[in-house]
Amino acid sequence: MSLIPKKGNVYVVDDDEAVRDSLQWLLEGKDYRVKCFDSAESFLSRYDPREVACLIADIRMDGMSGLELQDRLLDRKSPLPVVFITGHGDVPMAVQTMKKGAMDFIEKPFKEDELLALVERMLDQARDAFSSHQEAASRDALLSRLTTREAQVLERIVAGRLNKQIADDLGISIKTVEAHRANIMEKLNANTVADLLKIALGAPAKA
Repeated sequence: MSLIPKKGNVYVVDDDEAVRDSLQWLLEGKDYRVKCFDSAESFLSRYDPREVACLIADIRMDGMSGLELQDRLLDRKSPLPVVFITGHGDVPMAVQTMKKGAMDFIEKPFKEDELLALVERMLDQARDAFSSHQEAASRDALLSRLTTREAQVLERIVAGRLNKQIADDLGISIKTVEAHRANIMEKLNANTVADLLKIALGAPAKA
């Protein structure tokens, strides 16, 4: 049974305690798990990329700004969906964050319904990203079971090379290629060449 609440985790990063308290009260009242931080630095030191979560961050904060926080997350290749809270004069900055991948921004004072709808959209995206990450991790785990030679054979199978061509490429016998193919099929839990290609190319094979 998952320990993650059904609705997922929401990070709130804002140096205004009143805003943090207000958001926490609103979101926890809707069954979200909320983690508040008073600075971007403290958030980054405790952020767990393995969680299904989204981020609500103020664009202007003491210390690291929301823009700088977004840049740090991009450097980490984080899939975390982000929405920014902005003041009236911050709209051009908010537009800049969206060009870098932020889902949206909301102006203070924000409407509760608008914010809740954004949070649900972000968590939908986070769940999709997490699922894709899990599939990629499973695929990588399977492929890591192959020996270097088996990986070379698989690469050529994917490229459409025939057994004789693979044997010539690698300087081995056709019987050895056939043995490697059999091992690859077994290690990757593939019943057909089509299944094998789906796994090798990153698409999940059918059970």
